[in-house]
Amino acid sequence: MFPKIRNVRLALAVAGAILAAHAVPSAAAEIVVKHSKGETTLPETPKTVLVFDMASLDTLHTLGVEVDGVPGGAKPDYLSKYAGGDVLNIGSLFEPHYEAVSAAKPDLIIVGGRSSAKYEDLAKIAPTIDMTTDPAHFIESARKNVQTLAEIFDKQAEADAALQALDTSIADLKDKAASAGKGLLVLTTGGKMSTYGTGSRFGVLFSDYGVQQADENIKVGTHGQPVSFEYILEKNPDWLFVIDRDSAIGREGQSAQKFLDNEIVAQTTAWKKGQVVYLDAAAWYLIGGGLTAMQNTVNQLNRAFEAK
Repeated sequence: MFPKIRNVRLALAVAGAILAAHAVPSAAAEIVVKHSKGETTLPETPKTVLVFDMASLDTLHTLGVEVDGVPGGAKPDYLSKYAGGDVLNIGSLFEPHYEAVSAAKPDLIIVGGRSSAKYEDLAKIAPTIDMTTDPAHFIESARKNVQTLAEIFDKQAEADAALQALDTSIADLKDKAASAGKGLLVLTTGGKMSTYGTGSRFGVLFSDYGVQQADENIKVGTHGQPVSFEYILEKNPDWLFVIDRDSAIGREGQSAQKFLDNEIVAQTTAWKKGQVVYLDAAAWYLIGGGLTAMQNTVNQLNRAFEAK
């Protein structure tokens, strides 16, 4: 009889040990993030996040992920919570405040675009990823970045819904653009002007949104191709799309509307038909591939074409 009792006790002890083992939480799985600078391994979902890339800030905000530190500088209204003193200021897009970054003890630092050059320095402080988009494949790379961020923070459902809505809007835009005539995009700043075509930082207007180019020979460059009022008249676009850089960065000066309001530009088809579109400068110049910025951009273009 006693051996039987001992066996029962042993069985219960073993069963209890097995249950206890299963009750212990397993270690969080590592997250391997592929980005434009290679791969970065995160031991778990980041808790303290510093963001130098405005597109990533936009996307994380849209997905409902809290960000603990951002660079100073102009931000659109929907990101105004990051413009005050409630969120740590970690420097500028071009020059991080390394002491502040280090003191924050971040689990993840995100760079991209203007801040990409500081990747190596920041990666010495904490795990860092580079979310720079590819201008030649803008929407594709922006989508990939959104999905990457969603996977890191377990926001795939929210990202999928937002991207599906964006895809639907882009499809509508391409349908409208196909028969809208030819367009020219110019950026104004400090009394000067440049134009951008396919393959450039703003080439998405033509490559992904379907607007036909009024000039197929625009040189691709970081700062665009310098142009004049006479150039605009020579190309005579049906649509003129304008990015006011000074407005985007909060610099005082002559607005793009006043700059272009002259007798030369007034002779173009775009001006005569009221088909001059002053684009959301912050969305185009500062943010680019953020979820909300892209949706706002496509919505604005859809409205412009619908009005005609």
